[in-house]
Amino acid sequence: MEVTGVDKVKFVDYTKSNDFYLFEVGRYKCGPKYNYGPIVRTRTIFHYVISGKGFLILNDTRFEVCAGQGFLIPAKCKAYYEADEEEPWEYAWMHVDGPRTLELFTSAGITAEQPIFVPTKDSSKLLDILSEIYNHSDRECYCYAKVYEFFDFIVSNSKNRVLHEVDPRLAYVKSAVNYIRLKYSEPISIVDIASACGLNRSYLTRVFKHATGYTPQEYLSSYRMKKATELLLESTESVSSIAFLVGYSDAFTFSKAFKRAKEVSPSEYRKLHGVEV
Repeated sequence: MEVTGVDKVKFVDYTKSNDFYLFEVGRYKCGPKYNYGPIVRTRTIFHYVISGKGFLILNDTRFEVCAGQGFLIPAKCKAYYEADEEEPWEYAWMHVDGPRTLELFTSAGITAEQPIFVPTKDSSKLLDILSEIYNHSDRECYCYAKVYEFFDFIVSNSKNRVLHEVDPRLAYVKSAVNYIRLKYSEPISIVDIASACGLNRSYLTRVFKHATGYTPQEYLSSYRMKKATELLLESTESVSSIAFLVGYSDAFTFSKAFKRAKEVSPSEYRKLHGVEV
């Protein structure tokens, strides 16, 4: 009898990269009609279908997925997925998030609106990459290298890539992301970002969320929090100084935003990680 329902998973917490964070990698062989959700995740997850088939419902739109393809579930999107009754799928997955994660998926034409990765050639290399991350999950730098290799493969070998490359909206999103990464330490507003891209605020917000699943404000706040946590853990700067270094006008506003994002104050965050200043 074929064994199903066997869950292989490794949990990590690699968040030092400026591009993406890695939290989890695993593999699961599903039984007939095995399903998951509906669920709204706090982190982005990508599944690669090794064998079999099934379907994904993302934000109330249904997508069929078969072996050799993959599917993206961005953070904050409602998702439900189910294995086929006669050919249930086996998949490998990776929980990945961070400043450039959705930008890189978007470069491959994989978005909340079109979450299916359809390869232009044999995609079994993706399983090799995910297996390497699983087998060497204790090697942080090696895992980062493999995640870069993963993104290089899907961007270079996605059938949807060409369609999105000619879409000028993607260029606007890339410009906005680059502007945020360059100017996050300054007191910039969404109007400033939109102006730098030659757009009005409402249009930028619409195309940015369409491509990434986040509003520009959410992305800016997330990137600032990423930089703030780095400074809290790796420097002796005061909370007030860090507030200014990541673009906040005062420590109170920064601390309030930090606690909303991390559920602890900046000072408590340091204590939890054994940092004394």
